Amino acid sequence: MLDRLERLEKRYEEIDRQMSQTEVATDLKQLQALAQERAGLEEVVDRYRKYKTAAKSLAETRAMLDDGLDEEMTELVKQEVSSLESKQERLLEELKVALLPNDPNDQKDIIVEIRAGTGGEEAGLFAANLFRMYSRYAQAKGWKTDVISVNESGIGGIKEIIFEVKGKGAYSRLKYESGVHRVQRIPVTESSGRIHTSTATVAVLPKAEEVDIEINPDDLKIDIFHSGGAGGQNVNKVATAVRMTHLPTGMVVVCQDERSQLQNKLRAMSVLRSRLLDIERRKQEEKITLERRSQVGTGERAEKIRTYNFPQDRVTDHRVNLTLRNLPRFLEGELDELIDTLVNSSQERQLEEQLA
Repeated sequence: MLDRLERLEKRYEEIDRQMSQTEVATDLKQLQALAQERAGLEEVVDRYRKYKTAAKSLAETRAMLDDGLDEEMTELVKQEVSSLESKQERLLEELKVALLPNDPNDQKDIIVEIRAGTGGEEAGLFAANLFRMYSRYAQAKGWKTDVISVNESGIGGIKEIIFEVKGKGAYSRLKYESGVHRVQRIPVTESSGRIHTSTATVAVLPKAEEVDIEINPDDLKIDIFHSGGAGGQNVNKVATAVRMTHLPTGMVVVCQDERSQLQNKLRAMSVLRSRLLDIERRKQEEKITLERRSQVGTGERAEKIRTYNFPQDRVTDHRVNLTLRNLPRFLEGELDELIDTLVNSSQERQLEEQLA
Protein backbone atom coordinates (compact mmCIF):
# COMPACT_ATOMS: atom_id res chain seq x y z
CA MET A 1 0.00 0.00 0.00
CA LEU A 2 2.83 2.39 0.84
CA ASP A 3 4.41 1.76 -2.57
CA ARG A 4 1.12 2.69 -4.19
CA LEU A 5 0.91 5.86 -2.11
CA GLU A 6 4.45 6.79 -3.12
CA ARG A 7 3.49 6.44 -6.80
CA LEU A 8 0.40 8.58 -6.28
CA GLU A 9 2.47 11.33 -4.64
CA LYS A 10 4.93 11.31 -7.54
CA ARG A 11 2.06 11.54 -10.01
CA TYR A 12 0.60 14.46 -8.01
CA GLU A 13 3.94 16.30 -8.19
CA GLU A 14 4.22 15.55 -11.90
CA ILE A 15 0.77 17.06 -12.50
CA ASP A 16 1.84 20.23 -10.66
CA ARG A 17 4.89 20.49 -12.94
CA GLN A 18 2.81 19.93 -16.08
CA MET A 19 0.22 22.54 -15.08
CA SER A 20 2.96 25.14 -14.64
CA GLN A 21 4.18 24.65 -18.23
CA THR A 22 3.15 27.34 -20.71
CA GLU A 23 1.96 24.92 -23.41
CA VAL A 24 -0.35 23.21 -20.90
CA ALA A 25 -1.59 26.42 -19.26
CA THR A 26 -2.83 27.65 -22.67
CA ASP A 27 -4.56 24.34 -23.52
CA LEU A 28 -7.86 24.62 -21.64
CA LYS A 29 -8.97 21.04 -22.29
CA GLN A 30 -5.70 19.52 -21.07
CA LEU A 31 -5.54 21.91 -18.13
CA GLN A 32 -9.05 20.93 -17.00
CA ALA A 33 -8.23 17.22 -17.27
CA LEU A 34 -5.07 17.65 -15.19
CA ALA A 35 -6.89 19.80 -12.62
CA GLN A 36 -9.57 17.14 -12.26
CA GLU A 37 -6.98 14.38 -11.80
CA ARG A 38 -5.10 16.52 -9.29
CA ALA A 39 -8.26 17.16 -7.28
CA GLY A 40 -8.88 13.41 -7.11
CA LEU A 41 -5.40 12.81 -5.69
CA GLU A 42 -5.19 15.79 -3.34
CA GLU A 43 -6.85 14.29 -0.26
CA VAL A 44 -4.90 11.02 -0.45
CA VAL A 45 -1.56 12.77 -0.99
CA ASP A 46 -2.21 15.21 1.85
CA ARG A 47 -2.95 12.34 4.25
CA TYR A 48 0.11 10.41 3.04
CA ARG A 49 2.38 13.39 3.66
CA LYS A 50 0.99 13.72 7.18
CA TYR A 51 1.63 10.01 7.67
CA LYS A 52 5.26 10.36 6.53
CA THR A 53 5.76 13.35 8.84
CA ALA A 54 4.36 11.37 11.77
CA ALA A 55 6.58 8.38 10.88
CA LYS A 56 9.67 10.60 10.78
CA SER A 57 8.80 12.20 14.12
CA LEU A 58 8.21 8.77 15.62
CA ALA A 59 11.61 7.49 14.45
CA GLU A 60 13.39 10.58 15.79
CA THR A 61 11.60 10.35 19.14
CA ARG A 62 12.38 6.63 19.52
CA ALA A 63 16.05 7.41 18.82
CA MET A 64 16.07 9.73 21.83
CA LEU A 65 15.61 6.70 24.10
CA ASP A 66 19.16 5.61 23.18
CA ASP A 67 20.68 8.90 24.35
CA GLY A 68 21.04 7.97 28.04
CA LEU A 69 18.19 10.17 29.31
CA ASP A 70 17.33 10.38 33.01
CA GLU A 71 14.31 8.50 34.33
CA GLU A 72 11.89 11.45 34.21
CA MET A 73 12.87 12.42 30.65
CA THR A 74 12.69 8.80 29.51
CA GLU A 75 9.11 8.57 30.78
CA LEU A 76 8.15 11.75 28.89
CA VAL A 77 9.72 10.45 25.68
CA LYS A 78 7.89 7.12 26.05
CA GLN A 79 4.59 9.00 26.39
CA GLU A 80 5.41 10.96 23.24
CA VAL A 81 6.26 7.73 21.39
CA SER A 82 2.91 6.24 22.44
CA SER A 83 1.08 9.35 21.22
CA LEU A 84 2.88 9.34 17.87
CA GLU A 85 2.23 5.61 17.40
CA SER A 86 -1.50 6.21 17.92
CA LYS A 87 -1.42 9.11 15.47
CA GLN A 88 0.42 7.05 12.86
CA GLU A 89 -2.05 4.17 13.25
CA ARG A 90 -5.02 6.54 12.85
CA LEU A 91 -3.49 8.12 9.73
CA LEU A 92 -2.86 4.66 8.26
CA GLU A 93 -6.53 3.70 8.73
CA GLU A 94 -7.59 6.98 7.11
CA LEU A 95 -5.30 6.26 4.18
CA LYS A 96 -6.86 2.81 3.68
CA VAL A 97 -10.30 4.41 3.45
CA ALA A 98 -9.05 7.24 1.20
CA LEU A 99 -7.69 4.66 -1.27
CA LEU A 100 -11.07 2.98 -1.69
CA PRO A 101 -12.66 3.63 -5.10
CA ASN A 102 -15.16 6.47 -5.04
CA ASP A 103 -18.76 5.86 -6.00
CA PRO A 104 -19.24 8.22 -8.97
CA ASN A 105 -22.85 8.79 -7.91
CA ASP A 106 -22.09 9.87 -4.33
CA GLN A 107 -22.40 13.61 -4.93
CA LYS A 108 -25.53 13.36 -7.08
CA ASP A 109 -29.05 14.43 -6.23
CA ILE A 110 -31.44 11.52 -5.73
CA ILE A 111 -34.92 10.32 -6.53
CA VAL A 112 -36.58 8.39 -3.70
CA GLU A 113 -39.56 6.09 -4.23
CA ILE A 114 -41.54 4.86 -1.23
CA ARG A 115 -44.35 2.33 -1.67
CA ALA A 116 -46.69 0.78 0.88
CA GLY A 117 -46.16 -2.98 1.09
CA THR A 118 -48.06 -5.62 3.02
CA GLY A 119 -50.36 -4.44 5.78
CA GLY A 120 -53.17 -2.50 4.11
CA GLU A 121 -53.93 0.94 5.51
CA GLU A 122 -51.28 0.55 8.21
CA ALA A 123 -48.63 0.07 5.51
CA GLY A 124 -49.77 3.32 3.90
CA LEU A 125 -49.46 5.17 7.20
CA PHE A 126 -45.97 3.71 7.67
CA ALA A 127 -44.98 4.87 4.16
CA ALA A 128 -46.09 8.37 5.17
CA ASN A 129 -43.94 8.10 8.32
CA LEU A 130 -40.92 7.21 6.22
CA PHE A 131 -41.48 10.13 3.85
CA ARG A 132 -41.67 12.51 6.80
CA MET A 133 -38.52 10.95 8.30
CA TYR A 134 -36.49 11.48 5.14
CA SER A 135 -37.90 14.97 4.67
CA ARG A 136 -36.80 15.92 8.18
CA TYR A 137 -33.34 14.43 7.61
CA ALA A 138 -32.96 16.34 4.34
CA GLN A 139 -34.06 19.55 6.04
CA ALA A 140 -31.45 19.08 8.78
CA LYS A 141 -28.78 18.63 6.09
CA GLY A 142 -29.84 21.76 4.24
CA TRP A 143 -31.07 19.75 1.25
CA LYS A 144 -34.17 20.58 -0.79
CA THR A 145 -37.03 18.07 -1.07
CA ASP A 146 -39.43 18.23 -4.00
CA VAL A 147 -42.39 15.84 -4.48
CA ILE A 148 -42.67 14.49 -8.04
CA SER A 149 -45.81 12.40 -7.64
CA VAL A 150 -47.90 11.02 -4.80
CA ASN A 151 -50.78 8.54 -4.53
CA GLU A 152 -52.44 8.99 -1.15
CA SER A 153 -54.72 6.65 0.78
CA GLY A 154 -57.89 7.74 2.52
CA ILE A 155 -56.69 8.06 6.13
CA GLY A 156 -53.54 10.11 5.73
CA GLY A 157 -51.39 7.30 4.39
CA ILE A 158 -49.45 7.03 1.15
CA LYS A 159 -49.73 4.21 -1.37
CA GLU A 160 -46.77 5.55 -3.34
CA ILE A 161 -44.68 8.71 -3.34
CA ILE A 162 -41.78 9.72 -5.57
CA PHE A 163 -39.70 12.72 -4.54
CA GLU A 164 -36.40 14.35 -5.35
CA VAL A 165 -33.74 15.33 -2.82
CA LYS A 166 -31.28 17.96 -4.01
CA GLY A 167 -28.07 18.49 -2.06
CA LYS A 168 -24.36 17.69 -2.07
CA GLY A 169 -23.74 14.13 -0.94
CA ALA A 170 -27.42 13.15 -0.84
CA TYR A 171 -26.81 9.81 -2.52
CA SER A 172 -23.72 9.05 -0.43
CA ARG A 173 -25.81 9.24 2.75
CA LEU A 174 -29.20 7.86 1.71
CA LYS A 175 -28.21 5.09 -0.72
CA TYR A 176 -28.23 2.64 2.20
CA GLU A 177 -31.98 3.16 2.70
CA SER A 178 -32.97 1.04 -0.31
CA GLY A 179 -34.82 -2.10 0.71
CA VAL A 180 -37.79 -3.38 2.70
CA HIS A 181 -38.61 -1.53 5.94
CA ARG A 182 -40.79 -3.34 8.50
CA VAL A 183 -42.89 -1.78 11.24
CA GLN A 184 -44.38 -3.51 14.29
CA ARG A 185 -47.00 -1.53 16.21
CA ILE A 186 -50.64 -1.36 17.26
CA PRO A 187 -52.56 0.40 14.46
CA VAL A 188 -54.85 3.28 15.36
CA THR A 189 -57.69 1.27 13.78
CA GLU A 190 -57.02 -1.78 15.98
CA SER A 191 -59.50 -1.94 18.87
CA SER A 192 -58.17 -5.17 20.43
CA GLY A 193 -54.65 -3.82 20.91
CA ARG A 194 -52.96 -6.47 18.73
CA ILE A 195 -49.54 -5.67 17.29
CA HIS A 196 -49.51 -5.68 13.48
CA THR A 197 -46.54 -6.10 11.18
CA SER A 198 -46.50 -4.04 7.98
CA THR A 199 -43.90 -3.14 5.39
CA ALA A 200 -42.93 -0.44 2.94
CA THR A 201 -40.29 -0.50 0.22
CA VAL A 202 -37.78 2.29 -0.36
CA ALA A 203 -35.74 2.78 -3.53
CA VAL A 204 -33.02 5.44 -3.66
CA LEU A 205 -31.84 6.27 -7.18
CA PRO A 206 -29.04 8.65 -8.15
CA LYS A 207 -30.56 11.28 -10.40
CA ALA A 208 -29.43 10.60 -13.95
CA GLU A 209 -28.45 13.35 -16.35
CA GLU A 210 -28.92 13.17 -20.11
CA VAL A 211 -25.25 12.32 -20.52
CA ASP A 212 -25.66 9.31 -18.19
CA ILE A 213 -28.55 7.64 -20.00
CA GLU A 214 -29.62 8.23 -23.58
CA ILE A 215 -33.26 7.34 -24.29
CA ASN A 216 -34.44 6.75 -27.84
CA PRO A 217 -37.67 8.75 -28.40
CA ASP A 218 -38.98 5.82 -30.48
CA ASP A 219 -38.81 3.69 -27.33
CA LEU A 220 -41.35 5.90 -25.54
CA LYS A 221 -45.12 5.84 -25.55
CA ILE A 222 -46.55 9.02 -24.03
CA ASP A 223 -50.22 9.36 -23.06
CA ILE A 224 -51.76 12.66 -21.97
CA PHE A 225 -54.84 12.71 -19.73
CA HIS A 226 -56.72 14.86 -17.23
CA SER A 227 -55.27 14.99 -13.72
CA GLY A 228 -57.31 13.78 -10.78
CA GLY A 229 -57.64 15.30 -7.33
CA ALA A 230 -57.18 18.90 -6.25
CA GLY A 231 -55.98 21.49 -8.69
CA GLY A 232 -58.82 23.80 -9.55
CA GLN A 233 -60.29 24.59 -12.96
CA ASN A 234 -56.96 24.03 -14.74
CA VAL A 235 -57.07 20.35 -13.80
CA ASN A 236 -60.59 19.94 -15.08
CA LYS A 237 -60.23 21.84 -18.38
CA VAL A 238 -56.68 21.08 -19.54
CA ALA A 239 -55.11 17.65 -20.02
CA THR A 240 -51.71 17.98 -18.33
CA ALA A 241 -51.06 14.59 -16.71
CA VAL A 242 -48.46 12.39 -18.41
CA ARG A 243 -48.12 8.61 -18.53
CA MET A 244 -44.74 7.66 -20.00
CA THR A 245 -44.09 4.02 -20.97
CA HIS A 246 -40.60 2.77 -21.84
CA LEU A 247 -41.42 0.07 -24.38
CA PRO A 248 -38.20 -2.03 -24.15
CA THR A 249 -38.57 -2.51 -20.38
CA GLY A 250 -42.31 -1.95 -19.90
CA MET A 251 -41.49 0.62 -17.23
CA VAL A 252 -44.30 3.14 -16.61
CA VAL A 253 -43.98 6.58 -14.99
CA VAL A 254 -47.02 8.79 -14.25
CA CYS A 255 -46.68 12.47 -13.35
CA GLN A 256 -49.65 14.73 -12.78
CA ASP A 257 -48.72 17.06 -9.92
CA GLU A 258 -47.45 19.91 -12.10
CA ARG A 259 -49.84 22.35 -13.75
CA SER A 260 -48.34 22.11 -17.23
CA GLN A 261 -47.95 19.18 -19.57
CA LEU A 262 -44.32 20.11 -20.29
CA GLN A 263 -43.35 20.13 -16.60
CA ASN A 264 -44.95 16.73 -16.08
CA LYS A 265 -43.12 15.36 -19.13
CA LEU A 266 -39.79 16.63 -17.84
CA ARG A 267 -40.39 15.14 -14.40
CA ALA A 268 -41.51 11.80 -15.84
CA MET A 269 -38.40 11.69 -18.04
CA SER A 270 -36.19 12.45 -15.02
CA VAL A 271 -37.67 9.55 -13.04
CA LEU A 272 -37.46 7.18 -16.02
CA ARG A 273 -33.85 8.10 -16.72
CA SER A 274 -32.87 7.52 -13.08
CA ARG A 275 -34.61 4.13 -12.99
CA LEU A 276 -32.82 3.02 -16.16
CA LEU A 277 -29.48 4.22 -14.77
CA ASP A 278 -30.16 2.20 -11.62
CA ILE A 279 -30.78 -0.91 -13.74
CA GLU A 280 -27.49 -0.40 -15.57
CA ARG A 281 -25.65 0.16 -12.29
CA ARG A 282 -27.04 -3.09 -10.89
CA LYS A 283 -25.99 -5.02 -13.98
CA GLN A 284 -22.44 -3.71 -13.66
CA GLU A 285 -22.29 -4.66 -9.97
CA GLU A 286 -23.50 -8.19 -10.71
CA LYS A 287 -20.78 -8.61 -13.33
CA ILE A 288 -18.10 -7.74 -10.77
CA THR A 289 -19.11 -10.46 -8.28
CA LEU A 290 -22.22 -12.31 -7.17
CA GLU A 291 -21.34 -11.64 -3.55
CA ARG A 292 -21.54 -7.90 -4.13
CA ARG A 293 -25.28 -8.21 -4.72
CA SER A 294 -25.80 -8.74 -0.98
CA GLN A 295 -23.42 -5.96 0.05
CA VAL A 296 -24.70 -3.04 2.09
CA GLY A 297 -26.05 -0.36 -0.20
CA THR A 298 -26.80 -2.39 -3.33
CA GLY A 299 -30.52 -1.83 -2.73
CA GLU A 300 -31.92 -5.34 -3.13
CA ARG A 301 -35.57 -4.65 -2.48
CA ALA A 302 -36.38 -8.23 -1.47
CA GLU A 303 -34.26 -7.83 1.64
CA LYS A 304 -35.76 -6.82 4.97
CA ILE A 305 -33.17 -4.26 5.99
CA ARG A 306 -34.72 -2.67 9.07
CA THR A 307 -37.41 -3.13 11.72
CA TYR A 308 -39.19 -0.30 13.57
CA ASN A 309 -40.66 -1.78 16.76
CA PHE A 310 -42.94 0.70 18.56
CA PRO A 311 -43.85 -1.37 21.67
CA GLN A 312 -40.14 -1.85 22.46
CA ASP A 313 -39.17 1.67 21.35
CA ARG A 314 -36.36 0.44 19.10
CA VAL A 315 -35.16 0.44 15.52
CA THR A 316 -32.94 -2.43 14.37
CA ASP A 317 -30.90 -2.50 11.17
CA HIS A 318 -30.42 -6.17 10.30
CA ARG A 319 -27.46 -5.61 7.96
CA VAL A 320 -25.16 -4.38 10.72
CA ASN A 321 -27.03 -5.84 13.74
CA LEU A 322 -27.40 -2.39 15.28
CA THR A 323 -30.32 -1.54 17.58
CA LEU A 324 -31.06 2.06 18.61
CA ARG A 325 -33.56 3.25 21.19
CA ASN A 326 -35.81 6.32 21.13
CA LEU A 327 -37.73 5.44 17.96
CA PRO A 328 -39.69 8.75 17.87
CA ARG A 329 -36.43 10.69 17.61
CA PHE A 330 -35.27 8.43 14.80
CA LEU A 331 -38.51 9.02 12.89
CA GLU A 332 -37.92 12.76 13.29
CA GLY A 333 -34.93 12.36 10.99
CA GLU A 334 -32.03 11.75 13.40
CA LEU A 335 -30.48 9.08 11.19
CA ASP A 336 -26.77 9.95 11.26
CA GLU A 337 -25.69 7.45 13.92
CA LEU A 338 -27.13 4.55 11.92
CA ILE A 339 -25.99 5.87 8.55
CA ASP A 340 -22.44 6.36 9.89
CA THR A 341 -22.43 2.71 10.98
CA LEU A 342 -23.61 1.59 7.54
CA VAL A 343 -20.94 3.71 5.83
CA ASN A 344 -18.21 2.22 8.06
CA SER A 345 -19.50 -1.30 7.43
CA SER A 346 -19.46 -0.73 3.67
CA GLN A 347 -15.90 0.60 3.82
CA GLU A 348 -14.76 -2.41 5.88
CA ARG A 349 -16.25 -4.77 3.30
CA GLN A 350 -14.48 -2.93 0.48
CA LEU A 351 -11.19 -3.13 2.38
CA GLU A 352 -11.65 -6.87 2.87
CA GLU A 353 -12.32 -7.28 -0.85
CA GLN A 354 -9.18 -5.33 -1.72
CA LEU A 355 -7.05 -7.43 0.64
CA ALA A 356 -8.56 -10.63 -0.77
